[in-house]
Amino acid sequence: MKYELVLNLGGAGIRRRQAARCYFAGLFGSLFLPSLIGGDILRMAMALRVSRSKAGVVLGSLVDRITDFTSLALLAAVGIALVPGSLDQRSRKIFFVIAGAGGLGLAIAAVIALSFPARRFSFRLRRRLVRLRRAWRSILMRPGAMVRALSMSVIVQVTFIFLNVLLAEACGLHLPFRIWIFAWPLAKLSASVPITQAGIGVREAALAALLLPFGVPAVLAVASGLAWDAVVVGGAIAGGIFALVTGASWGRAAT
Repeated sequence: MKYELVLNLGGAGIRRRQAARCYFAGLFGSLFLPSLIGGDILRMAMALRVSRSKAGVVLGSLVDRITDFTSLALLAAVGIALVPGSLDQRSRKIFFVIAGAGGLGLAIAAVIALSFPARRFSFRLRRRLVRLRRAWRSILMRPGAMVRALSMSVIVQVTFIFLNVLLAEACGLHLPFRIWIFAWPLAKLSASVPITQAGIGVREAALAALLLPFGVPAVLAVASGLAWDAVVVGGAIAGGIFALVTGASWGRAAT
């Protein structure tokens, strides 16, 4: 639902069932592409084939990922505020440095975007840039929908944290919920680094390091992370089957 919402904000004109098929196909594709966001490439490529506006798909996909990152950052900030006494001075400095680097990166990207020398490009490329700008303005004119998309992302991420807590307790790892609010979003953000397929391995290593100041043995942290990976892989396979089956049936119906 969120994917359909953000794509149509930019004028993609994609339908609910098309958005579902593209999304679940991308979920399956993330198993074979680097980082947590690898599947975004596949679902965006599929959405481009059925959308009314390519610019809307590109910007909508970007907004979709930005809302996910923003929701994780907000939850991590809440977690940091809830567990300040459990972190030593060195750990707090590390997290402040990471946050500062992220903010600096966003500022640099904004400066580059604002000073982009569009007039030096060909007319065909400038026309595409104009379409992107129109799609972006269409998104900015609906702040309520943006807030709704961000709220949906926060709800999804909180649900993921609850599921991760259940899996961790089944592995014998019992921690207060506020610690999971702090550690899990940061570990998931680290999985966006393009090193391994679906971020598997990177997330577990980050989770073990983040839970270390709280006295959690690395073996338990990694075990809970692997249990989460089992859910991710199983869900991605189910999503791939859904995209395959529904694609064939919808194709016949359209014919």
